[in-house]
Amino acid sequence: MRFIDEYRDARRVGPYVEAIRRVVSRPWSIMEVCGGQTHAIVRFGLDELLPPEISLLHGPGCPVCVTPVELIDRALEIASRREVTFCSFGDMLRVPGSSDDLFAVKSRGGDVRVVYSPLDALALAERLPDREVVFFAVGFETTAPANAMAVFEARRRGIRNFSLLVSHVLVPPAMEVILRAPDRRVDGFLAAGHVCTVMGIDAYRPLAAEHRVPIVVTGFEPLDILQGIFMCVRQLEEGRADVENQYARSVREAGNEAAQRMLREVFEIVPRTWRGIGPIARSGLGLRAPYADHDAERRWAPAGDLEPRASERRAPAGDLEPRASTDCKSGLVLQGVIKPPDCPAFGVRCTPETPLGATMVSSEGACAAYYRYRRADPPRGSG
Repeated sequence: MRFIDEYRDARRVGPYVEAIRRVVSRPWSIMEVCGGQTHAIVRFGLDELLPPEISLLHGPGCPVCVTPVELIDRALEIASRREVTFCSFGDMLRVPGSSDDLFAVKSRGGDVRVVYSPLDALALAERLPDREVVFFAVGFETTAPANAMAVFEARRRGIRNFSLLVSHVLVPPAMEVILRAPDRRVDGFLAAGHVCTVMGIDAYRPLAAEHRVPIVVTGFEPLDILQGIFMCVRQLEEGRADVENQYARSVREAGNEAAQRMLREVFEIVPRTWRGIGPIARSGLGLRAPYADHDAERRWAPAGDLEPRASERRAPAGDLEPRASTDCKSGLVLQGVIKPPDCPAFGVRCTPETPLGATMVSSEGACAAYYRYRRADPPRGSG
């Protein structure tokens, strides 16, 4: 298959690994931002091929995993209403709120449905005019344009029984928080190629310049990631801190300008709380005033609770995985501080069937990746 098979060609792996070995002269820690990259690294054992000087850190690159507890609780409350048909991608159904998940709501008779596109939910609203159809709009900049298009079409066509529960988050502000951490361990980043396909790469230049950190926009196949690591290590060894584009077959400098126009039309930048990290200013998207009638969070806000939104309130200290015991360390996994096998609950009390944290639930979560591909391995160090 074009652009997949050739980027999984085992014969080309050795030369890339050898090129990295030749250029590296000291320890470096590189964080991949996207959960899809994390899964590829773990699935294909790319980290085990690298020289010992290179440590890969797994970042908060799973939008399902970073959706805050209080917004999950709001989703549960809305989905439990008799008049609501609540639509979501499948991963979200098992993400724990304070005491429940969407599967539990469904088991109690709630009309909770898995869809494959926000436009599927919009079509459902058109077919069911007597129901309130809510789509859980979760994701980074990658999925935001399709959700923007759905609500844009709903307003244009006068479909009033369709709304979004918005939990969109933006990648660069989270990278900024990681770089400003007093115990920062990150020397370089592999940025998410699909995000940059939409948004371009300009937003990363100030981060690279201010924090003197190389950022390489990288794809998702084994050779993409190895080439991205090589480019990042080469910058580090040469003392450079530039933004480079490994994923040139998809990413253009300016990104997808039509998608960006749709985002600007429908959304505005708002603060967001990130599960496992906390509040980050200007790190999310919310519906602009002209589309407020399609904002599910406002439509069903408790009396007197219109401002601030649930997704913008500060979570109580330590309220990162309320259903989990203190053994669950998914917040530290999301920050790249530890790796999943370092958590005492991993693979024992926390499994995909009985998840304690969101990172075990999502198909892009780091814990899910290690459970699927590495659970027979002994616990590893966090480096």
